[in-house]
Amino acid sequence: MRISDLRERLTLSFGAQWAPSFSQDIAISELGSRTVDEALKDGFEAAAIWRAVCKQCPVETEKYR
Repeated sequence: MRISDLRERLTLSFGAQWAPSFSQDIAISELGSRTVDEALKDGFEAAAIWRAVCKQCPVETEKYR
């Protein structure tokens, strides 16, 4: 998965207003308590980040898995 695909899925799942804040502010336990942005910076694969987001927020991401 490309980073642009990850960003698109986040926007579709959380909305254009909330997705950037989610990526910057919400720590995800599956990513070692990193945010999406921190995980990307630390070299995590986009697909692994998406799986972690899906696990933490199953309702929001259900349609875009």
